[in-house]
Amino acid sequence: MNYFLTYTVYVLILSVLMGISTWKLFKKMGYSPLFAFIPFYNYFIILKETKHPKWWAILSYLPIVGPIMMSVFHIYLMKKFGKTLFQNQLLTVILPFIYMATVNYSKDVEIEDEDANDVFLTDEEKTTKKKDTFIGSITFAVVFATIIHVFVTQPFGIPTGSMERTLLVGDFLFVNKWSYGYRLPMRPVAIPFLQGTIMDTGEKGNPKDDPKSYVDAVKLPYERIFQFNKPQRKDVVVFNYPQDSVHTAIDRKDPYVKRCVAIAGDTFEMRGGRLFVNGKAETFLGDQEVQHAYTVNTGSQLDIPSLYNTYGFLPVREMQTEKGFIYAFQGLTDKTAAEIKTLPNVVSMEESIFPKDSATVSYKLNADKSAYTKSIDTTQSIFPINKPWNQDWYGPLRIPKKGDVVTITKETLPTYQWIISEYEHNSLENKNGKIFINGKETNQYTIQQDYYMMIGDNRDASLDARFFGFVPEENIVGKPMFTWMSVQGVFPDASSTYQAPKKIRWDRMFKATNTGEANKTSYWWVAAMILILFFGWEYFMKLFKKDKKEENL
Repeated sequence: MNYFLTYTVYVLILSVLMGISTWKLFKKMGYSPLFAFIPFYNYFIILKETKHPKWWAILSYLPIVGPIMMSVFHIYLMKKFGKTLFQNQLLTVILPFIYMATVNYSKDVEIEDEDANDVFLTDEEKTTKKKDTFIGSITFAVVFATIIHVFVTQPFGIPTGSMERTLLVGDFLFVNKWSYGYRLPMRPVAIPFLQGTIMDTGEKGNPKDDPKSYVDAVKLPYERIFQFNKPQRKDVVVFNYPQDSVHTAIDRKDPYVKRCVAIAGDTFEMRGGRLFVNGKAETFLGDQEVQHAYTVNTGSQLDIPSLYNTYGFLPVREMQTEKGFIYAFQGLTDKTAAEIKTLPNVVSMEESIFPKDSATVSYKLNADKSAYTKSIDTTQSIFPINKPWNQDWYGPLRIPKKGDVVTITKETLPTYQWIISEYEHNSLENKNGKIFINGKETNQYTIQQDYYMMIGDNRDASLDARFFGFVPEENIVGKPMFTWMSVQGVFPDASSTYQAPKKIRWDRMFKATNTGEANKTSYWWVAAMILILFFGWEYFMKLFKKDKKEENL
């Protein structure tokens, strides 16, 4: 409810600005000046008077799409009053209500009838008009794509191997934003198609200084509509990285894709690299291939390119010793591991599992042996930070559920502090061992939303919930629908000494990604139908316009 109230306030503010800056122009067009203040109807009149489709008015206040459409409608209005130069259009886009107000309150502004002047246009003016038509077509193509991107489905690429071999590095997916109810946009003024930043300033720069792709000052609260389903165990889910410190907007945080292994109320545990939920070992779906890391000792060098061609994704590091070679493999299924073990030059092979109770913090003696230095492996910073767990021996940990009343103590605070202060937006203070939430001392807290445990199928090469903790429901984007493109070698693999050659994986294109079935449904026919409809419609419209033109003659 807060979302729609805030949204209404923004609409009313924009409508007042629109009215103040254009009411005289509406009067000159023969309408009541009050109509300039009425949301949607003011743009309906502009479209009617400038002879554009009047239904476009419904797009004028939509999040992200709205600012683009408003700029287009403002330009139409200014052209109606003779402001057709490039600098006029630029001012209309950059300073809309200020520039329109200067036109509105000027004494000599009058309506120009474009149709009456068409027969008197010079060749240069006709060329300019054709360019305007072309730019308009491009604009509305971008608007249409933006509507699909914002309100229906979003493309998403797989840059890392955390979900191998369920999802491959170089897979490009379409994500259904309605799978778990549609999450309404929280930053309504933003550049289309960009996630969080316009550009990366590089390794030496501070990511927080990268130019944002959205206006952070104009914000709307979290709201989800038509939520008929919630993430279930085994779902592959796309979500926004919870602990992204660069972006304050939830829907602008970096997108991640993992498998939901435990839902709110479940107890999650890892025992020797094997996953347990509610005390039961996990079961596997037909399309799910869980991988593990292995250390392989060989008498001679392995043919890694040949192994890659045979098995696909094989991140590996190689080290030569006096006795032969040591290989650290990530992402081996049980079947692949068994086959590699039978190679003639393999001396020994064992799964790489962290020792139990080996915490991520260690202490090393200084060179002069005068003191110990604390050492933290940031790649293994397990959640919560006060537990002696690691990625192979983890938990048991209960996943918070909406309505749970949890006890807050010095021991449990690291588990719940992000929930209280960041995800559920309360003030949290720890003063002399006493916990204060929103200024009141307490030892209890009621969870306000459901949380989930998202883990990669490639368990030993996945930055997942074992490291960053619970994923709030408000961070959920949706389910992957199908792979529309798959390119091997498109993303460099920093974890491997071998880089795969680039090639298109035709067998993965337009295949469903979230069915749980080993044999995926193909959507090639859908792609073909869309292309036929698109080009067929374009051809039909050209014939229609040609026939209409001949009738008019």
